[in-house]
Amino acid sequence: MSDHKNITRFGLIRHAETLWNLQNRIQGHNDSPLTAKGERQATQWGQALKDVQWDRILASDTGRALVTASRINNTLQIPLTSEPRLREQHWGQWTGKTVAQIETEASQLLAEQTKAGWKFRPPGGEDRLNIWQRSHNALVEAADKWSGERILIVTHEGVVKSLIYRLYGRQFLPHEPPLIKAFHLHWLIHSHQGLKLEKVNAVALV
Repeated sequence: MSDHKNITRFGLIRHAETLWNLQNRIQGHNDSPLTAKGERQATQWGQALKDVQWDRILASDTGRALVTASRINNTLQIPLTSEPRLREQHWGQWTGKTVAQIETEASQLLAEQTKAGWKFRPPGGEDRLNIWQRSHNALVEAADKWSGERILIVTHEGVVKSLIYRLYGRQFLPHEPPLIKAFHLHWLIHSHQGLKLEKVNAVALV
């Protein structure tokens, strides 16, 4: 069931647990499979979300996001579309490394980049502003194409944070207190006023 024709709602979630998540390894544009726990999570999320009247799913085109979305959609049974602009941040030379490796091999650069806020850019990768711009554009175009619908977005932590932090007015700096809870859905809305943040941590998935 669609909302008012001038308002499109986006329910924003991160993909389920992957092997590299367990290893604390940077995935970026690369991929690793869902763990057995991750597969169960995605299936359970379908049940947790079934009472919302969704119109479609828009997912990052990475394997982990698409598998999560497909498992959710075993319950929801709605159109599912992939969107490359919803990919995780490109981590360049740090892709595939564990956080511990980066802290050991490039501690000074990591410290400098952490203080850069929106300009945080791994060597050879992209900065957070670019994540915001491409993901924002993807949602605005989706709102134009499917105006008035309620759309489930299955994406990545970096994209979730970039969208919410930008709309919330955060600087993406380490001293800012935690805002986003794990395994929660967040609501964004798009109207004639543009993309807005409606509610963070709106629905607990577990």
